[in-house]
Amino acid sequence: MPYHEFQCSKCIPERKQHAVVKGEGEDLTSALPLGYLNTIPGTISERGCAYCGAKHVIGTPMKDVIHLSHGPIGCTYDTWQTKRYISDNDNFQIKYTFATDMKEKHIVFGAEKQLKQSIIESFKACPHIKRMSIYQTCASALIGDDIEAVAQEVMEEMPDVDIFVCNSPGFGGPSQSGGHHKINIAWLNQKVGTVEPDIKSDYVINYVGEYNIQGDQEVMIDYFNRMGVQVLATFTGNGSYDDLCSMHGAHLNVLECARSAEYICNELRRRYGTPRLDIDGFGFEPLGTSLKKIALFFGIEERAQKIIDEETARWKPELDWYNVRLKDKKVCLWPGGSKLWHWAHVIHDEMGMDVVSVYTKFGHQGDMEKGIARCEQGALAIDDPNELEGLEAMENLQPDIILTGKRPGEVAKKIRVPYLNAHGYHNGPWKGWEGWVRFARDIYNAIYSPIHKLSLLDISKDEIPTDKGFETQRMISDADLPDEVRNSPDMREYTGKYNCLKDLRKKTYPPFEHNVLADAV
Repeated sequence: MPYHEFQCSKCIPERKQHAVVKGEGEDLTSALPLGYLNTIPGTISERGCAYCGAKHVIGTPMKDVIHLSHGPIGCTYDTWQTKRYISDNDNFQIKYTFATDMKEKHIVFGAEKQLKQSIIESFKACPHIKRMSIYQTCASALIGDDIEAVAQEVMEEMPDVDIFVCNSPGFGGPSQSGGHHKINIAWLNQKVGTVEPDIKSDYVINYVGEYNIQGDQEVMIDYFNRMGVQVLATFTGNGSYDDLCSMHGAHLNVLECARSAEYICNELRRRYGTPRLDIDGFGFEPLGTSLKKIALFFGIEERAQKIIDEETARWKPELDWYNVRLKDKKVCLWPGGSKLWHWAHVIHDEMGMDVVSVYTKFGHQGDMEKGIARCEQGALAIDDPNELEGLEAMENLQPDIILTGKRPGEVAKKIRVPYLNAHGYHNGPWKGWEGWVRFARDIYNAIYSPIHKLSLLDISKDEIPTDKGFETQRMISDADLPDEVRNSPDMREYTGKYNCLKDLRKKTYPPFEHNVLADAV
């Protein structure tokens, strides 16, 4: 078996079955780690809880909604403003967060009175918002507060408001993925079908599993509009509460993040007969194929092809420029969820990078199957890694960059490995043709930033070279490029501004003769 045992986890032998190395000629039956299981006690997992998956991932991107957590203030604070789910109503859902602030006395005597008071106070504080989502936490679930009854009582007293209740306490699943499932089904059961859709086109879709990270959704909707396709509702990025209530009226559900939102698509198909079509907004080839699939469903293939031709002609030369410089660079692809398999192959195919490791914190076996199938031989696949395992993997693999979340990313910086925030992006959006070039630019800037090389110097004993800042200039030297790239107009445009650096000479200052800090002590 290709299991990989971390030195730091030898005291937890069960962890060996959660990491594999993709070997030569192995199929997925022998190269698949165990996944989506309860966290092994003692491993210090970095997973989120089911409440986080419901509120933070799925619920919060809805824009015209008061998002109220019925629980301690810490639960609310932990799921507030940590992703860039932007919206066109001045980011109301990012600016404000609401909680019932449960204390010990509420655990003993109940918190339904506190909940009703908090609901009314929230609506009064934001009179222009008439919709609310209430999220159950471990504390309110354990004492058995009847949130639905309180919400119904408020709606009877305030008939102009509408309230959605999501019972997804933190212990409701092995990870945040359990919360994805619960809010998907709860929304369908409570709200879908309660508002009649406003149909304006012959081609109507729901865009599902899209959360508008730094404007991703707007990029894709622009393509859909150019094809003449109406987006009835987006589940849930920049999504309107009432629009999401009318999801039953679409002709097709277009699914982006299958890990977080396939549940509602499957149920819409079962209950309303709406077909499901999975797409991919990342990478030139996958995006082009996705638009073609949507167009083929509606019989408007020529509209999609026109967009593909225009966007490829505009952005392909710039992607080629980065491909030359990123080729054979090693990347650890540690995004957590579906980006594991959205990116694994296309980063290699279109940027030339080698994926040396993939992992997921809350993905299911299907995510690992697709991710491992798409990455290169020898890649290390890990389920639910902890900080020590991540450090050990980086030290062994020596990646040039990792694509991951904030917590493991900050750990990577401690050992001088650059990272990009795969959850919230650095300079997004990253979807679409232009977005994919922007992603390549962010990777290039991270890898070739001189600050990472300078950070490895010990100024008490090492010489301090002053030419690190000109490494980019050497990278774009004509001698390192293929003829077709060197002679292209785009190449001349990119390199022209650096020509003034060619005559600069290298300088090196001697090291410090003594340790200033030691003298100070």
